[in-house]
Amino acid sequence: MPQGDQSAQTADGASADLTLSELVHSPFRVHRPPLQSVPFVFASPHSGRSYPRSFVEESRLSFTALRRSEDAFVDPLFASAVACGAPLIAASFPRAYLDVNRAPAEFDAAMFEGPLPFAVDSASPRVNAGLGVIPRIVREGAEIYRKKLSADEASERLAGLYRPYHAALAGLVDETQALFGVAIVIDCHSMPSSAAAPDIVLGDRYGISGAPLLMRAAEEAFSAQGFIVARNVPYAGGYTTQLHGRPGRDRHALQVEINRALYLNEDTVCPGPNFAAFHARLGAAIRSLLGLDAALLAPRLRHAAE
Repeated sequence: MPQGDQSAQTADGASADLTLSELVHSPFRVHRPPLQSVPFVFASPHSGRSYPRSFVEESRLSFTALRRSEDAFVDPLFASAVACGAPLIAASFPRAYLDVNRAPAEFDAAMFEGPLPFAVDSASPRVNAGLGVIPRIVREGAEIYRKKLSADEASERLAGLYRPYHAALAGLVDETQALFGVAIVIDCHSMPSSAAAPDIVLGDRYGISGAPLLMRAAEEAFSAQGFIVARNVPYAGGYTTQLHGRPGRDRHALQVEINRALYLNEDTVCPGPNFAAFHARLGAAIRSLLGLDAALLAPRLRHAAE
């Protein structure tokens, strides 16, 4: 089992014994280096694997089917960034339960018994696809819930999980910019495999969330390790890159999607036979990317140095 995975969810759902109160107490984990030496912040919003028992019992799906929505093991895969001087924040809750890579209004009101006590964006294409803040379906298109949820459920998940995660990530970004004058968010994900899927998809919202140099440096770092890299298609970046990608304010964000076939048995949601080799290649790419000169991404820093 890969280092860093504490629960290694088993097919019998043993890890779902974690109570919701415990999850709300620790909705995320922040892994910090002894000294932050680079202006990068890594985030893993979809690798959480602590399932509230009530959620598993009320779902119409098997535990393994729920787990297939995870970006499984992405947090330990990117943990080499911490050894290189960058903090990493990882959600503890699973993506099927709450998706923090969505805007806070992206709720499907039809999933709830009564009116929600906040404005919702029912026209969002992600909501229409069943993939809002509280997803209606897993990636295979299967419905998650047996019945409608209470309106209180939406408010509680926002207050207990969603907002604390985003507050912690924003704090890391603010700290990083205060230290270095620039902050770079790397939002870490995995994608289902398919015959035509590249190894890595880099998303900067078509140049909106980061300077071209960041995209170029990331592409070169992954390509140098033999990965086939695509830009923005089919994943251009989600809410995290939209929120933190502000190049005009010396804040940049890049989404990284890795093909699950490279490291995962997608049926069992267990590490595949190539996990260790892939982990080593990914770590080398991360180390290369972290060597990027931050002053080149912040014109004010560059001018001050001159």
